[in-house]
Amino acid sequence: MEGMASFPTAPSKDALEQGEVLSPRFDAAGLIAAVTTHAETGEVLMLAWMNDEALQKTIATGEAHYWSRSRGELWHKGATSGQVQLVDELRIDCDQDAVWLKVRPQGDGGACHTGARSCFYRVVEDGRLVRR
Repeated sequence: MEGMASFPTAPSKDALEQGEVLSPRFDAAGLIAAVTTHAETGEVLMLAWMNDEALQKTIATGEAHYWSRSRGELWHKGATSGQVQLVDELRIDCDQDAVWLKVRPQGDGGACHTGARSCFYRVVEDGRLVRR
């Protein structure tokens, strides 16, 4: 699947924005932003990236897959940590260049590789980062 686009290109702006066909617009690097929130609480868990294969596998398996920019490889969330993310709902934004996953985290319920529940575990206060 790598290197091959498996989603159709929308034939028009109207089809892209109002149509029923999933036509994600990947950036020049072949990626699309993926915002992930907790299906029950709405808490933002993470922001990651997906390539065509990651999006296809997420849809096919019902479990979140991402593209690791730092490792340059497909990443099945939780495959090693046990923090698998079961997808309750997958949405795409108006011009199909970002996705939103509503997930139910498994394992210890964390999402961040640091062990935190959310990757957004620090607050900026007076120019400093404070862990919350």
